[in-house]
Amino acid sequence: MLWMKALHIIFVVCWFAGLFYLPRIFVNYAGCEHPHTRETLAVMARRLYRFITPFMYIVIGLGLGLTSLNPDYYLQAPWFWLKMAGMAALVIYHFQCGRYLRAIMENKDNHSHTFYRFFNEVPVLFLFAMVILAVVRPF
Repeated sequence: MLWMKALHIIFVVCWFAGLFYLPRIFVNYAGCEHPHTRETLAVMARRLYRFITPFMYIVIGLGLGLTSLNPDYYLQAPWFWLKMAGMAALVIYHFQCGRYLRAIMENKDNHSHTFYRFFNEVPVLFLFAMVILAVVRPF
């Protein structure tokens, strides 16, 4: 169980690192006027998205594995369901990053760097909430 928990935390950190950096690339892309630089940023974003997507699936798998070790406890705990709601929101956020990336790759993105600056802050809020829920376990 401890190995599974350690791996879960490691892959959460890896996934979040990507979720923090990918929208930052979007910020730079949206604020850039130089076509060659924009192309380079688009390729960087595509590679990063492809790199972090497996981490999301590993996090989900390890989380399910940890839950299966003591389902009676987790399934009755309100903090756990809030954490799962946060996880669902992060998965949606991840796929929304993919949609924005697709628009960038197709040269159809019309979001400003300011929009992406705000979008970039979303995973930080979820990180705070989910760590507090997992460690403090309020309720």
